[in-house]
Amino acid sequence: MPTAEDLSGFANLQTLDSDDLGKLARAGREVSFPAAYRVIQEGQPADRCWLIRSGRIRLDAHVSGRDDIVLQTLDAGDLLGWSWLVPPYRWHFGALTTEPVDAVEFDSATLTGLCEDDPRFGRDLILALFEALLARLQATRARLADLYRDPAEFRVSAQIPGTAAAETP
Repeated sequence: MPTAEDLSGFANLQTLDSDDLGKLARAGREVSFPAAYRVIQEGQPADRCWLIRSGRIRLDAHVSGRDDIVLQTLDAGDLLGWSWLVPPYRWHFGALTTEPVDAVEFDSATLTGLCEDDPRFGRDLILALFEALLARLQATRARLADLYRDPAEFRVSAQIPGTAAAETP
């Protein structure tokens, strides 16, 4: 079982006080996954989440008629698994380890129970999780902007003395 001190090292949980971190730590359990392990299967029931201690996990999405596309790679300190928060509680993406991973796993029913028993804790936890979610959305936005950027935007005009401006690729 992780400790409150262990969880305080996760940037997204630093807004929680020591009592709340202790409560959260008691709900978690240490898990390890080998490389190339499918942690999440898109479309399956979402009933847990993980704080990644070490290793890397690739988020992917299924595209009909093609291989899965990689959306993002998560590293130590990142949170994996949001879909347990919102009905219909199904995974919207897949997750595959790219190397061995150590993580803290939380069962969604346990977290939901803790939040219902202590609404202040629940609010603080949800705010911490949504702060991490916002950072993930911003990273996805930046990735999409890079993927769909017009290559013409990168052309630079160069002025050679005594000549007209020339475009360089």
